[in-house]
Amino acid sequence: MIRSGGESKIRLIGRRMFILSAAKAIVVFGIVGRLISLQINESKKYKTLSDKNRFREWKLSPPRGLINDYFGKQMASNKQVYQLHIVPENSENIQILLFRIKNILNLTDKEVFRINRKISTQKPWDPVVISDNLTWSEFSRINLFLHELQGAEPIVSVARIYTEHSSAHIIGYVSKASKKDLQKKEYLKNKIATGTRVGKTGLENKLDSEVIGDVGFKRYEVNAYGKRIREISIDLGKAGKNFRTTLDLEVQEFSSELLEGKSGSICVMDIYKGDIITMVSSPIFDPNKFVHGIDKKNWNFLIKHRDKPLINKSISGLYPPGSTIKTIAALSALENDIFNPKKEIYCKGSMELYGEKFHCWKKKGHGFMNMREGIKQSCDIYFYELARKLGIDRLSETAKKFGLGEPVLNGFIEEKKGVVPNTTWKKRVIGKNWYLGETLHAGIGQGYWQSSPLQLCLMTAQVANGGYKIKPRIILNDSDENQFKDLNQFINDRKTFSDDVVNLYDFISRYKYKSLFRNPENIKFVQDALFGATNEPGGTSYGSRLSKKEFVFAGKTGTSQVKRFTERQRELEVKNEDLPYKDRDHALFVAFAPYKDPRYAISVVIEHGGSGSKSAAPIAKKVIKKVLDRHTLRESYLGPGDTA
Repeated sequence: MIRSGGESKIRLIGRRMFILSAAKAIVVFGIVGRLISLQINESKKYKTLSDKNRFREWKLSPPRGLINDYFGKQMASNKQVYQLHIVPENSENIQILLFRIKNILNLTDKEVFRINRKISTQKPWDPVVISDNLTWSEFSRINLFLHELQGAEPIVSVARIYTEHSSAHIIGYVSKASKKDLQKKEYLKNKIATGTRVGKTGLENKLDSEVIGDVGFKRYEVNAYGKRIREISIDLGKAGKNFRTTLDLEVQEFSSELLEGKSGSICVMDIYKGDIITMVSSPIFDPNKFVHGIDKKNWNFLIKHRDKPLINKSISGLYPPGSTIKTIAALSALENDIFNPKKEIYCKGSMELYGEKFHCWKKKGHGFMNMREGIKQSCDIYFYELARKLGIDRLSETAKKFGLGEPVLNGFIEEKKGVVPNTTWKKRVIGKNWYLGETLHAGIGQGYWQSSPLQLCLMTAQVANGGYKIKPRIILNDSDENQFKDLNQFINDRKTFSDDVVNLYDFISRYKYKSLFRNPENIKFVQDALFGATNEPGGTSYGSRLSKKEFVFAGKTGTSQVKRFTERQRELEVKNEDLPYKDRDHALFVAFAPYKDPRYAISVVIEHGGSGSKSAAPIAKKVIKKVLDRHTLRESYLGPGDTA
């Protein structure tokens, strides 16, 4: 019994030893297997993790492409900036890191709160910008204490800078990419680094995919404390594409000065090429304030300002064209054989239609008016009668041919197309029938009309070039220039030819220009009437004429009614300047120059400026002279890198 019990105990011990040995063997084999797996199967993974602890890689924002004027002067360029970023996951204690940075840079509690909120909303490995525009002193202090700032990354980068502000609206500005930007703009996925700015408005927005450039990379080795030991490699990326515009910066600045203290727009266009020489909106703003994030004080000032400085009035401002539309009304009547230009209509200062009274701007009337005198003296009664017989639909059709009611510059998100009213439009938009009285108002550019200054400039350019359709442009392309090579040569040399041998209109017709008229004589008639309006006594812009032959221009004034005068105000002879500012009429003027050999068209709009003859025409006169003074220089300029 005893022996039997001893044998049982021995067997039990043996089994336990076997199980223990088997377990040891399993553990050993597991360890060996794991080591093999680590060495062979997962070595790449852990090498990557090791490298991550040992090496750092940082995306670098490339310089944006330059935007220059016609003569190569920089309008949007870049400057070196000093930045501080942090990577939360690289810091052992993010709050201690922020506390140290706060003391070094003298950050406010509000700024620290903003940084913490940013950290909480994104992934721990995504960089957070502490400051993207450090001073050299601040940047130096950060680098001095960098060994204590694990997770901090001082960066030398580039930022956009705008050296002048007259072109702020057309060049636009850049700012931080929003979630909406990242969602809508596919090209940004591979072009965004921490601190990269994207185009928000103007050309910066239109050209963003090309001027933004390609992201660079900087790789360096760090020690166990995250301190840099050495730089491994650097790829600065690729700078964005440079662009040359049609704008003349000197004319831009000159025009902007003329509009100082006023709200409005000046546009000048080449009547053959469609080149926009100047396009100024006033008041201007400083686009540099948006690059690093505009503060609340400046933002509130801009959005609450009476004259809306952020709006590009040249393409976003919409105004009734006033009497400038009379050129289109006259052309429409001539083309449709509705009105005999020699027929006279008597203007006594007002007329009645179905119980409604329609007034002429001249209270005592103009007397007998034919079409030329009607345009020259801007007689409203004449054009009431003309519009009544013409009809709104035919007037609308002609206006659309000239580019009214449609965007002029493709790709500009700010541009508004305006309104060219007709019977169909009113029924669709307002849900009511068209009334004859509305046709009369439309005949003098009032009522539902809405046009931008650039549209009015294009309209005038096509009147000036003989009635040929052109497409405005603001970016120069070499392929486009080839199209105009022979045209430029002809325009420069055509004075050597006899008019009996070569006719400009015949020459142009051989190019890819679409004629807007059946009869070119109708255009010549209107051009002559516009000459009278500016250069003959009684013309509405006679006071702004230029007597020198090479500067003589032809134009049309306009007054865009903001608030209709009551009969009582008319009886009291209340003047526009007596009204509150917001109720005063807008002043307009359109013209082309030089008259004998036209090359440029201009539009000027002065918000609440009163009459076009007093406010807009004198400004246009100065701009026209400036442009014509620089015409030879522009024509002889070959462009950057070109040779004769």
